[in-house]
Formats: sequence, structure tokens, C-alpha cells
Amino acid sequence: MEFTFRTAVGRVRSHNEDSGGVFKNQTGVLALVADGMGGHRAGDVASAMATDYFRTIWGEDLHISSVVEAENWLKGHFEQLNTRLYTHAKQNAECQGMGTTLVVALCTEDFVSIAHIGDSRAYIRNEFGFHQKTTDHSLVQELVRTGQITEEEAEHHPRKNVLMRALGTEAETKIDITTLLAEGEQIILLCSDGLTNKVSIDELNEFVYSDESLDDIAKKCIDLANERGGEDNITVALVSYPSRSELGSHT
Repeated sequence: MEFTFRTAVGRVRSHNEDSGGVFKNQTGVLALVADGMGGHRAGDVASAMATDYFRTIWGEDLHISSVVEAENWLKGHFEQLNTRLYTHAKQNAECQGMGTTLVVALCTEDFVSIAHIGDSRAYIRNEFGFHQKTTDHSLVQELVRTGQITEEEAEHHPRKNVLMRALGTEAETKIDITTLLAEGEQIILLCSDGLTNKVSIDELNEFVYSDESLDDIAKKCIDLANERGGEDNITVALVSYPSRSELGSHT
């Protein structure tokens, strides 16, 4: 598997509250994007704690061989991280109210398990096309789900950034997990809303179907978001699977 990670502060904000990375071990590749929030500089504390936590546990002598193991591992560690963040915020006045979105893709040679909370997203390019695989845990998405507004109205809604769920803001939390079979030449794209608020799914589709390198794709995504204002931090992680023949030779 090939992969890349890029993050940018954007053109307006003074510091970057996004975090993330792509990490490899004997199980496969773990990609994640976190978008922090909170008073003062607590947002970057929350997102950095999320990245550091998953980097550390993925670096251990870890072997996950089944979908059930992967989903249980993700659920358990999201819950442990939530407790850490919530406790940290309670014990440190400057971090009161902090939290973070988090989207994680656990990529093995056989499957991809995606867990998320908040509005950082996961997309996948495979034989069925390019599709969003997460649903935002946001007020606007809830209004869409209940038929109060349309998808088009949601794109420009004044309360678009209001989250219904995030890590660290409550003592207990609920995450969504989905698993897909691994396919040759598929690409997983994870990103913060600093990208998706500026770049449409059709434009992302064009980028991931280009012949450019993953790093060039990530750079072009960020450059386009910046060209359109760059009011938010922008983060992109990409993981690409080898061709079907190469994938089969390693299983």
C-alpha cells in the first residue's frame, strides 16, 4: 500500500487545530484525520492527543486478522480515547470544552474498517466509483435526514459547523463503523471539513481518478481549498491499494 498525509493551516487561522497521520505495522496501514475544537488552543491539544494515542497503540506488536477484531479494536480505542480527552478537559481549566472529530481507516490486505465521529469524512474510490462512506454527525446532516432541508440547502447552511457528536465532549460517546472488502487499485481519502467545505465531491472524484501521485493529489486538494478562501485548516490522508494481481500475491 502507498500512502500520504498533508495538513495546512489555511489562509486565515493563526494555528492548525487539525492533526493526523498514516502509520504502518504488520497488520497494515492506519490512517486518521482529527479536527480539534475548543476554547483558546484546546482544539489542537485534543486533535494531537488523538493522533498520538493511535500512533502509539498502532506501533505496538499488534496483529489484527479479522473484521470483528478490527471493529472491536476501533470501538474500544475510540472509547478509551474519549475518556482520556474528557478527563483531561475536566482537569485542565484551559482545555474546558475541548473535543475533536476523528475519522480512522484501518487498512489490511483483506478489508478496510472505517470508524468516525464528527464531520471529518472518509471517501473511497473502487470499482463502483467514488463515494462518501461516512455520514456527518452534524446538526445540518440531521436536518437533511429528517427532511427539513435539502442536501443543496445544507451546503450553505449558516449552522453547518454545529456538531451533534465529537470525542471528548461527553463522558460517553457513540461512533459509527463500517467495513469494506479490500480491492485492487482502490483509494481511501480521509479529510477534515476544511477541504469538503471548499471542494465538491465531483472535484475530489477528478483528483483521485487522475494519474498523479498521492502526494500531488493531496497537495492539489489543499491548494484548491486555499484558493477558495482557506478560512479553515485543511487536512488530507490518502491510502492506495496495489493492483488486484499484486494484492493477491500478498494474501
